[in-house]
Amino acid sequence: MAVRFDLPKSPGAYALKIALSQPLPLPLTRLRNPTLEPGLYVYCGSARGPGGLAARVGRHLRAEKSIRWHVDHLTAGGQNGGEVADVLCVRDGHECDLVRRLEAVAGVSVPVPGLGSSDCRQCRSHLLSVPTDFCLSIISV
Repeated sequence: MAVRFDLPKSPGAYALKIALSQPLPLPLTRLRNPTLEPGLYVYCGSARGPGGLAARVGRHLRAEKSIRWHVDHLTAGGQNGGEVADVLCVRDGHECDLVRRLEAVAGVSVPVPGLGSSDCRQCRSHLLSVPTDFCLSIISV
């Protein structure tokens, strides 16, 4: 069942809370083909192009899509795909700021260094593992 979100068309940053119900092997040779364990994850990204946050997050919410970014492995439909359980959009925000806020929360960890942050020199990862009771509003700005 698809969850609907009210997504702004402005540029900014976003956080996706993704639930994995089973192990997810990732075919990412550069990252040594890691496997994500079942649990909750938060991916932080940015949307600066046409359509802003609505277009980028809307793409992540679609199960059928080509794999373009690391996070697509988690959100694409299929046997092991995850479910986007919640979305936080921050108009004019920056993804690295969201990552820093997340890293300050107890129980948050980096499951795979470099995942989702191959173009970032500041963050260890843009995908973080979070506790099972995690709520995205804790990092809202």
